[in-house]
Amino acid sequence: MATEYDLVVLGGGTGGYVAAIRASQLGLTVAIVEKGKLGGTCLHKGCIPSKALLRSADVFATMKKGEEFGVIVKDVALDFSKVQLRKSKIVDQLHKGVQHLMKQGKIDVYEGLGRILGPSIFSPMPGTISVEMNNGEENQMLIPKNVVVATGSRPRTLPGLELDGEVILSSDEALELEKLPNSLIIVGGGVIGIEWASMMADFGVEVTVLEYADRIIPTEDREISKEMQRIMKKKGVKIITSAKVLPETLKKGNGVTISAEHKGEQKVFAADLILVSVGRQANVEGIGLNNTEIQVEKGFIAVNQNYQTKESHIYAIGDVIGGLQLAHVASHEGISAVEHIAGEKTHPVDPSLVAKCIYSNPEAASVGYTEEEAKEKGFKVKTGKFSFKAIGKALIFGESDGFVKLVVDEDTDDLLGVHMIGPHVTDMISEAALAKVLDATPWEIARTIHPHPTLSEAIGEAALAVEGRAIHS
Repeated sequence: MATEYDLVVLGGGTGGYVAAIRASQLGLTVAIVEKGKLGGTCLHKGCIPSKALLRSADVFATMKKGEEFGVIVKDVALDFSKVQLRKSKIVDQLHKGVQHLMKQGKIDVYEGLGRILGPSIFSPMPGTISVEMNNGEENQMLIPKNVVVATGSRPRTLPGLELDGEVILSSDEALELEKLPNSLIIVGGGVIGIEWASMMADFGVEVTVLEYADRIIPTEDREISKEMQRIMKKKGVKIITSAKVLPETLKKGNGVTISAEHKGEQKVFAADLILVSVGRQANVEGIGLNNTEIQVEKGFIAVNQNYQTKESHIYAIGDVIGGLQLAHVASHEGISAVEHIAGEKTHPVDPSLVAKCIYSNPEAASVGYTEEEAKEKGFKVKTGKFSFKAIGKALIFGESDGFVKLVVDEDTDDLLGVHMIGPHVTDMISEAALAKVLDATPWEIARTIHPHPTLSEAIGEAALAVEGRAIHS
């Protein structure tokens, strides 16, 4: 038996379920096919559980320095099983919330592996979805007018450094640790690697980061990278940049050792565990793309500006198409794709307007071009920078490291980028993102009265600093 829909979404992660909700709002009949749990990687293996652990690490680290706040707490201890229990409760609560949204939107959910079929008796075009049901029941056949592929991604690893789930872990396995290691090597100093380095160091684990590039978080502004490295080292994280890990030197036994080339020498590093954090790869296998004209380029599904593949009725969004692999990007791509299906005016994602966040301690956040990128694109650049050390609220929090930096076009006064590192900047970056959307100038940002005492005053001061008019520096 086959069931017809206006839209079938292949993958129930953040991008997929948001696309389904928007389609339901527009009056389309919708189904989601998900082989795991609704919410996908972000809810179950990424954004939410990792941030729950980061929060526990932050509280633990703060408690250990409670005396600075006049709070005397003796014998501060960590019960990691309760840390994990709290994380699981948060994930479960949000999972139930997503399930409720599906019922509310009258969205059918098929629990199983969906594959796109070629032309058949059901449809002259590719796109019929065969669902291999998790419960072992007979395959379900879904006949959609349109398909959105939102199958997401999974952790990438290095050849020769295969994940074993015991001593060589990805973030997936690390999230399920029953106890903390005494020491950890993190291969990769990008966003995920630095979040884990910060978390584990705050939990009291000895951490070493091996990064191939000449700096950690290399996609961020160079000054942000420098400040992050300084603060990570201050909290005890060992950071080795320009390090080429040599997987063939891996030895397991009482813990694990691995070598890396660094400054012309081969150095050996030892720890209880290795966390491999070298990016993510798209889930394009086993979903029937070979039955279509859909093109896969450099491991990602190729799409046009409306997220259509070579099969115009099949769209793709989120991590599976590459670009900015962020949950909030996937959500907006899903909305844009569905609105195009429905004939609505669309607003495809502009990467230069997307806020990016790093939830380490300290946090970092950015939107738009780095200073280096702006110069490479031919802009004549001026900058404004303001330290949290002069912000009263930061001193009250006891977190005064970091700064806000604005990158501005000297000729037009257009805002090109905003970069922050410091307390709660992932909550502050939305002001900068809105300024980018509205094409605000530093003068307009400075004219916005930022309440005192707040951390956001640093944004207003940085805007004034562009013209050398910062008040408190």
